[in-house]
Amino acid sequence: MADNQSTIALNIGTQRVSMAVFDTSKSGGLVLKQYDDTAILADPATDTIRASQIRQAVTELVAGMGVKGKVRYSISGQSVFIRFVKLPPLDDDNIEQLVTFEAQQHVPFPLEEVVWDYEILEAGGEKEVVIVAIKADALEETNEGVNATGLGTAEVDVAPMALYNAFRAAYPDVTDPVLLIDVGAKTSDLLYIEGNRFFTRSANVGGAAVTTAIAKEFNVPFAEAEAHKTQGGLVALGGGHTEQLDEATAALAMCIRNAMTRLATEIPRTTNYYRSQHNGNAPKHVYLAGGGANLPYAKEFFEEKLRLPVDYFNPLPAISIGKGVDTDRLSKEAHTMGELVGLGLRGIGKSQLNIDLVPAAVGEARAAEKRKPFLIAAAAIAIVGAALFGVFQMQAAGKAIEAKDDAEAQAKTLSGPANAIQKQVKKEERLKAIASTYIEADKARVFWLEAYQELAAAFASEFVWITDFDPIAGYNPLAEKPEGKSVVKLDFGTIAYGLGALENVSTQAPPPKNSKAERPDPVATPVNAVRLKGYWLQSKENTRSQNIVFDLLDKLKENAADGSHFKFSITQGDGKNTKEVELEKSQLVPTNEAAPAEGEYAAPFEIILPLSEPVPYR
Repeated sequence: MADNQSTIALNIGTQRVSMAVFDTSKSGGLVLKQYDDTAILADPATDTIRASQIRQAVTELVAGMGVKGKVRYSISGQSVFIRFVKLPPLDDDNIEQLVTFEAQQHVPFPLEEVVWDYEILEAGGEKEVVIVAIKADALEETNEGVNATGLGTAEVDVAPMALYNAFRAAYPDVTDPVLLIDVGAKTSDLLYIEGNRFFTRSANVGGAAVTTAIAKEFNVPFAEAEAHKTQGGLVALGGGHTEQLDEATAALAMCIRNAMTRLATEIPRTTNYYRSQHNGNAPKHVYLAGGGANLPYAKEFFEEKLRLPVDYFNPLPAISIGKGVDTDRLSKEAHTMGELVGLGLRGIGKSQLNIDLVPAAVGEARAAEKRKPFLIAAAAIAIVGAALFGVFQMQAAGKAIEAKDDAEAQAKTLSGPANAIQKQVKKEERLKAIASTYIEADKARVFWLEAYQELAAAFASEFVWITDFDPIAGYNPLAEKPEGKSVVKLDFGTIAYGLGALENVSTQAPPPKNSKAERPDPVATPVNAVRLKGYWLQSKENTRSQNIVFDLLDKLKENAADGSHFKFSITQGDGKNTKEVELEKSQLVPTNEAAPAEGEYAAPFEIILPLSEPVPYR
């Protein structure tokens, strides 16, 4: 049972819920006293009851371990929005306001609808901040489930940050850039660590994707596929590795390899993004963590695909093991305990990242605790004041006159500094306006590069390619005749040096009614879509024929997530009553030849992708 000196740590995953109790040693270190976990089947068909499954799992752990008190728990990286933002070189006094501004720009929801926190990171001499946000109602649902088991809430962390804290404590001497791959059920978190530098991104491939692939390949239910994976599954390796296996095991191993290859393919893309956008270095070593890394030959598979040395992550050097803890079990499951160790380090103040997503109920309780001493003091003062009121009533009038004279003298003295303060306030407002301009310019600078990278990630077939990437303005896919005009002149390649290559796509704002004012200048219409033109190849190998274009569109939709540069639905309404209308494929792909023209080997296609937000171009 946990006492007031213990830290209860709870890691809530999609398929695995684990709990640990830590004590503090005399030297201030962390001692593991209890540990247990329980599994949940991550069947996509049961997503609607996932909250109740997690609540039941936590209830079982609390009852089995006999714990009570306040818990520090972490939620999976897929449940939150994480964004890394570089800050301009401003004074520390302006950091809070600047980060709030950045959060408003990057979080895809109004800030009043989310719970968010941030941490300033070291980034090679530059100031960088990681912003973490979660929808408030989603956090409340999770927190209510935890509290329903009898536990209170001390702090809410995020799995990638807890893993980072555990890694820094367990591997303090590692300074070379490393990649920590946390293979979860639904997603895999990729953590890039260079000394005190940190970057993370989630890949939409995990253990559940492997199980789903097995279920489809062998036409069995998800639960049976999960049993095949955990009881007899392994990752096939190259070089005839499966030739020594029986036919059924070899088929299962190849199915698992094909599913895991999706994750291995995503890692170089993320590494390139980290290097190009965050000035990071390519990792020299890889560590595996998470339950999805339990498959036999997973380590050898990643060594083969990434061509880097790979080891299993072990956070146990950061802690001591108490008596009665099963060390054999710990040695087998150490790579799944990183989040628990990171949460334990939060309890003794030895963590480097301290994200705390505070549920509304917890915030109110903390505020009440802070107010309690003041309320007690106020009540005492009121009682004493009432007793002495009669004694001091006569003296109060004379003192009030003296206080009035003193206040007038002070006001006269302070009038000079007050004017200087007002000047500084105006100067601060000017600096904010300048900073806002730089921030918007930096955001526009990388928008098209990130959009192109997102598009390139969906082109996984050699039978389809792009010939034209054309930004268009004023596009309305729901119009009877969708309109939109290219902002790039058709003859831009032959335009003389010094002349603009952009079309003047603008709208003319009408003058106000009953006004003699001149008609205002035209307003440039922002770019709100991209028209892609290209060809698909007709060959025996291309079994999908023209449908390969729709496969490309499906891949873009599949990769789309929070922060995507493209959208596949349009908001309709008058501002009060609005709804999201999903665009049909015929609206997104207006041109797609059924077959190449006679004498041709390829047929043209056209895709129009609305942008997630309009982009000014002038």
